[in-house]
Amino acid sequence: MSEDVGFKVSVYVQTDLGMVRSGNEDNFLVLNLSTADTWTLEAVKGDPSENLTSFVQTRYGLLLAVTDGMGGALAGEVASRLAVECVRDRMIELQSSPDHSSLPFQERLRLSIELANLYIYQMSMKRPEYAGMGATFTAVGFYKDNVYFAQVGDSRAYLIRDGHVQQMTRDQSLVGQLVQAGHITEEEAERHTYKNVILQALGAASHLSVAVDRLTLRDMDIMILCSDGLSNKVRAEEMKQIIDRAPTLKDACESLIQIANQRGGEDNITVLVTQCAGGHLKSIEPRASVGTLPLSSGSYPMDRWGVETIPRPADLPDPNNLDELGDKEETTLRPTDRLDN
Repeated sequence: MSEDVGFKVSVYVQTDLGMVRSGNEDNFLVLNLSTADTWTLEAVKGDPSENLTSFVQTRYGLLLAVTDGMGGALAGEVASRLAVECVRDRMIELQSSPDHSSLPFQERLRLSIELANLYIYQMSMKRPEYAGMGATFTAVGFYKDNVYFAQVGDSRAYLIRDGHVQQMTRDQSLVGQLVQAGHITEEEAERHTYKNVILQALGAASHLSVAVDRLTLRDMDIMILCSDGLSNKVRAEEMKQIIDRAPTLKDACESLIQIANQRGGEDNITVLVTQCAGGHLKSIEPRASVGTLPLSSGSYPMDRWGVETIPRPADLPDPNNLDELGDKEETTLRPTDRLDN
């Protein structure tokens, strides 16, 4: 495979305390898997210019993620930090491992998240001050001409394509389950008493089920990853309108955070916006090819554009049996640190 697969990925990410919280339990990850260049909350503190970058998609791909920590005292901040550090380190180790580099990209991503979950769970068992800590984890991975969505918890990923926006992840929450079952509407979910009750989080148990989906990328696709500090305040269609009006991804992120704060800002707010363009990416299919699928108010079927759900393979290693991975304290790479290919 050619080292350069030819399309450009532009990224901007911003996180904010909000109007009420004194600490930030959110975190994010931007990881160039071909170089190990890494951007996290800790890596870019004090230098907003580091929040904006662009890549040419290369052999090993790119991973983006948003995480929202929870737990007493500083445990939420620890959980979200460990989430991005563990997933980053495991992704790099798995793609370099003679035993695991042959795993498909999406399974290395799934296994990395499972290993992060196990590490956070073990830390919460060992350290009383971290008891009960956990974190959501919503990731978007670009590999070849596919995008992979990986989900734990209720942070979200949206896709804007041809003037339409859809939520690509499914909230692993009590109200999210009720919406999917048809028992309540999305509008009712926004006001539900138990809207903040999530069904899964990294570190909550020794095992978890990572939801993984795959979709073929199209030229000019825009994705939004965010914590619920944004999604609880700004609806998907509003996000699209704000991004449509914004001259840059940076302006889009700043406007989204500003609106969330104007509407109360009770939680930390993290938003990452990314766009893929150029190279060999195909344009969207002609509208006539939609066929008989149910349509939205526009011209495209609201089925997440035919996304494919990928179940966990039966032969994927159990994270508990990978003793050679994840057995050391996590440290954050600086953006200038490199992985020898």
